[in-house]
Amino acid sequence: MLSTSSDSIETQLEQGLLVKHPEFWFADGSLILRAHSTLFRVHVSQLCRKSIFFRDLFSLPQPAVTAREERRLEGCPVLDLHDPPDDVANMVKVIYDGPNFGNNDRQDFAAVSGVLRLSSKYLIDESIRTKAMAHIRTAWPSTLKGWDTREDVARTYEVETGELRGLRYAHPIAIINLAREIGADELLPPAFYELSRYSFMQIFEPSPGDPLDPHTPPSANVSLSYTLTPADMQRLALGKEAAQHAVTALIQNMEHASSEHPSHRRSRSGQHVLAATAGGGRVRATCVTPAACRKDLCELVELATQHYLFDRERGSTDPLYVAEELGQLKSAEFADCVACAHALEAWAARERERLWRAIPDWFRLRR
Repeated sequence: MLSTSSDSIETQLEQGLLVKHPEFWFADGSLILRAHSTLFRVHVSQLCRKSIFFRDLFSLPQPAVTAREERRLEGCPVLDLHDPPDDVANMVKVIYDGPNFGNNDRQDFAAVSGVLRLSSKYLIDESIRTKAMAHIRTAWPSTLKGWDTREDVARTYEVETGELRGLRYAHPIAIINLAREIGADELLPPAFYELSRYSFMQIFEPSPGDPLDPHTPPSANVSLSYTLTPADMQRLALGKEAAQHAVTALIQNMEHASSEHPSHRRSRSGQHVLAATAGGGRVRATCVTPAACRKDLCELVELATQHYLFDRERGSTDPLYVAEELGQLKSAEFADCVACAHALEAWAARERERLWRAIPDWFRLRR
């Protein structure tokens, strides 16, 4: 609502209690937005073009107030917004300049999340929300292909900067809470999965500078929440347990990836024949050493069990990563049996697709 008070806006400015936003203070503006201690001088016409809320607000008769009661500054009425100044600045920016977003790092997420929150609250042009959602989904995708691309970017970031790869993207709890606030349920599965890859100590007692430390940039001026609701804490616990069980099941099922897999068929000569994919087409690849391949596979199962289950190396709570690693254990380039190497790779690819589809069930996200 339009602000009314006996306190003078000019006096508060002189005392340093209020500040004009350095970018969004237009000398010919017709309205002043006040967000906490920050003032924005903008054009009513611009707000009304992009926001149903502001369009309706200024088309309705305003309650009668005396000139003394109504707050004005430089002849403009003052409208109080109970939103963080950074969020308001980001909203004003997209209204004036259009949605131009960055690279989905933490600072960029602070801006995009503000746009999404206020676009829902103030009924901003749907095209702006659509573009913001499309942008954020590149970091929190709904497809396995998108997830793999995201992981490649994170690995590159880690190599080039020496920083932990988890710092490349926004805090997953902030993503979960944003998704809840704006009704973007498609962001929940990748955010929960990302969070589940950390230990409970890393999640609830992060060390300074860790990816899940709430005090890492951006600043606390933006209304990001780093606390899960009790219901989402339960979903996280159930999902982490399901992911760990999935890793165990993957390793146990490796034996189905090679010579004993149903895709093996015996030829008239008694050799095992596989239908494998090479160069985009179907070819017949023959396993000429089934006994040796079974032995190799048993050794790989033992190695994977020791590495991921007993030693608890990276990936023990990341089944997508484990499946990818298992598929590469018997590289076709160096393997004695190219047929079985291809079979292992194909099995791993199928398992990763199956695991990706199961993530919403792990975290009880299906309705």
